[in-house]
Amino acid sequence: MAKLIQSPTTIKACGNKPKIIEEFVGRVNSGTQQVSVARMRSTEGWEEPAQTPDFDEYTVVLSGTLRVETGGQTFDVKAGQAVVAPKGEWVRYSTPLEGGAEYVAVCVPAFSPEIVHRDE
Repeated sequence: MAKLIQSPTTIKACGNKPKIIEEFVGRVNSGTQQVSVARMRSTEGWEEPAQTPDFDEYTVVLSGTLRVETGGQTFDVKAGQAVVAPKGEWVRYSTPLEGGAEYVAVCVPAFSPEIVHRDE
């Protein structure tokens, strides 16, 4: 049966500056374990600790630029582009450029603090 999601739940973000995470589908807002869908808005200069998650993450940038660092590559993902970070890969997200970024992140299975495995 279809289910209307009336509104997202704001999730506390990790990082050096404030970032807004609005989970529409996932463990917190809809009780969904299989996938999470969240809109992110981060300011210029935001960065979070690197992680080696137990989920695949699919990210579509809506505006601005999201920097994605992996073990061997760095991508500046611009509005209209996407990036896929497979589970088990070391990755770090940031928005160092002017204007920050707005993007949608889809995690399979759904994001949780227990399976993100952030660096200390």
